[in-house]
Amino acid sequence: MTFWEHLDVLRADLFRMLLVAAVCGGVAFAGKEPLFDLVLAPAHADFVVYRLMHAGPFRLELVNVGLTEQFMVHVRTAFCVGLLMASPYLVYVLYSFVPPALYPRERRLARRIVLGGYAMFVAGVLVNYFIVFPLTVRFLGTYQVSSDIHNLLSLQSYVDTLLMMSLVFGILFEIPVVSWLLALFGLLQSEWMQRYWRHALVVIVTVAAVITPTGDVFTLAVVSLPIWLLYEASILIVRAVERKKSL
Repeated sequence: MTFWEHLDVLRADLFRMLLVAAVCGGVAFAGKEPLFDLVLAPAHADFVVYRLMHAGPFRLELVNVGLTEQFMVHVRTAFCVGLLMASPYLVYVLYSFVPPALYPRERRLARRIVLGGYAMFVAGVLVNYFIVFPLTVRFLGTYQVSSDIHNLLSLQSYVDTLLMMSLVFGILFEIPVVSWLLALFGLLQSEWMQRYWRHALVVIVTVAAVITPTGDVFTLAVVSLPIWLLYEASILIVRAVERKKSL
């Protein structure tokens, strides 16, 4: 095909992607009750993580402080959940546009990158939803300097923190995929990663301090630990790539 014919195909693909994303967002918006049952689940004492931890009961009060806040939170949440629902199709369409221009070896590499990157992004979102965010919101939402002071958390603050941390952890979970790709091209070595682990730890804590909504030590530790585990896993992945290349 000519350059303009490729653009026509891309335009048609983008239109289908926008249509599917809009439909999924509309479905998420229409299902308000199940949507917010899912979003607000970490705010309740019977959330699955708290039950597994045998944690004691707690009460987290969410309030609305703006006239349009609940509606805008509903729209924003439905949009993000709709994108997540449509993401398998969106990734498939984007990927299907590229392989015809690649050689067979490049096509296999692109398939691994796309599938691995998508799987790790979803894993990051799930880790945040089931582990990092619940622990953070339980600790900060129930922390009191005095029994005379009661916590009231705004709905917008709660949802914005959940969405932001989900996006950040989805991106951070791409570290092993990026490390594998860099090692494949000889731009990263496991020896370097082990030698400069102290520098990496400082960077990890700094990144965790930037992305956390608060500056308390507990949240910093909860956010830093998964990133550090990803770094250690990346060392093993890079080492495996080096071993395979040396054969």
